[in-house]
Amino acid sequence: MDQITPPASASWQAELDELAERKRIARQMGGPERVARQHAGGRLTVRERIDQCVDAASFREVGSIAGKATYDETAKVMTDFVPANGVFGRATIDGRPVVIYGDDFTVRGGSADASIKGKYILPEQMAGEYHMPLIRMIEGSGGGGSVKTIETRGHANLPGGFGESSGLWLCAQNMGRVPVVALGLGSVAGLGAARLAASHYSIMVKNTSAIFVAGPPVVERLGETRSKQELGGHQVQVAVGTVDDAVDTEQQAFERTRRFLSYLPSSVWDLPPRQRSWDDPNRRDEHLISIVPKDRHKAYSMRKIIGSVADGDSFFEMGKHFGRAIITGLARLDGWPVAIMAGDPLYGGGTWGAAASRKITRFVDLAQTFHLPMVHLVDCFGFAVGLEAESTATMRHAVTAISAIEQSTIPWCAVIIRNVFGVGGAAHVPHTLTPIRYAWPSGNWGSLPLEGGVEAAYRAEIAAADDPDAKLKQIAQRLEQLRSPFRSAEAFLIEEIIDPRDTRPLLCEFANMAAPLRTPGQSMFTMRP
Repeated sequence: MDQITPPASASWQAELDELAERKRIARQMGGPERVARQHAGGRLTVRERIDQCVDAASFREVGSIAGKATYDETAKVMTDFVPANGVFGRATIDGRPVVIYGDDFTVRGGSADASIKGKYILPEQMAGEYHMPLIRMIEGSGGGGSVKTIETRGHANLPGGFGESSGLWLCAQNMGRVPVVALGLGSVAGLGAARLAASHYSIMVKNTSAIFVAGPPVVERLGETRSKQELGGHQVQVAVGTVDDAVDTEQQAFERTRRFLSYLPSSVWDLPPRQRSWDDPNRRDEHLISIVPKDRHKAYSMRKIIGSVADGDSFFEMGKHFGRAIITGLARLDGWPVAIMAGDPLYGGGTWGAAASRKITRFVDLAQTFHLPMVHLVDCFGFAVGLEAESTATMRHAVTAISAIEQSTIPWCAVIIRNVFGVGGAAHVPHTLTPIRYAWPSGNWGSLPLEGGVEAAYRAEIAAADDPDAKLKQIAQRLEQLRSPFRSAEAFLIEEIIDPRDTRPLLCEFANMAAPLRTPGQSMFTMRP
């Protein structure tokens, strides 16, 4: 039978040609001049960012021709088209599906007047409902309304009014459902800054990124003249914990995004994936036997200990420059992803101030949300003291951190490296779980440190002595003998004192013990921004 060729009028080729032309125009973004301006500022375009972040050729765009078109008098022929200043779709990272959204600063500078709200709300819905990690690339206001919208819409928006949701409720929901990474890749203000903060991990680029509630023009009207970097550059925002980390280039931000996601499940209804490691789980590093000085007044590098006990080169530190008395990050033990928290004796002896406490709370909640077993390398002199501690509400934030620890249900393993004092020290493991706990011979604990505590506790006896200094020294020596960790082990107050060189094998054993206990699903307590 001969094939019958349909007449040209029955074909949809003309419409497909128009679709292709609309897509071509949309891919030009704000046009060659504005793309060149973006590059001159040291920043990639949104489409370049997406292509460099995800697996090659994996991006499937959604809403590719959304924007604002104008037509001739017949209302049939398009005479101009301005794409929406947001690009989103599905892609893969290391073969795993993700949802990715990016602001297009070349179209009206990220202005809300050029945005289509659905293009930053739908990615949130899709990621949460389809259990896929979400990546937000933010540059601009993020669609949060502006003064100009009063004129363009003919009325003023009522924030939070009917039909005026900012979508932040979806951001908050997703914090308990899927991993969310947010990248601040230029000037980010208002709702954009809020969406950056509403993530599990946030990154900005040094010198080209700036994050603020409101930018320099608004602040200047209030009598404070600041440049973008002075107001919201990385040195400001990373130090106070608004943003987790800052990197030198956008490419480094994409690499950190991919690496962060590699430790986490696609959603809370899944489990963190194991990656088989080349590193021997029974490896014993000789330098650990002497890494902690016998002189308690001398510090040591906790990061070297972390690097020694974790799988080689697997430690991914988060928030290094905020709450610096505490080190937090993700790592692998015998290939299993774990969360690692450690006191840093180089900063206030590992005492918990307000910033460190906030950091602990967020990190424990992250581990709880995504079923990551916790390894705590303990060196804590308790809560920070003094006027600064009191004026920053250290007690309030520290008790919140302890509550997060005590409410967690993930497996914990604590290794006491040196100091455990006060209420903060007492929270080195949650008391609602059977502890997996070890101590090094350098362990040093008590309700209060002997240094300074002896004078207070034995004030009368010391004052009555013929030689108060000699009496103080005598009492201190007597107590020093009694506070040996071996005395505590005799009373079974510490389960096991170990050779420091055995730490990695024991932690790998813990990771394998904990793996079958991990339970998918939403946690009662999840991470909040």
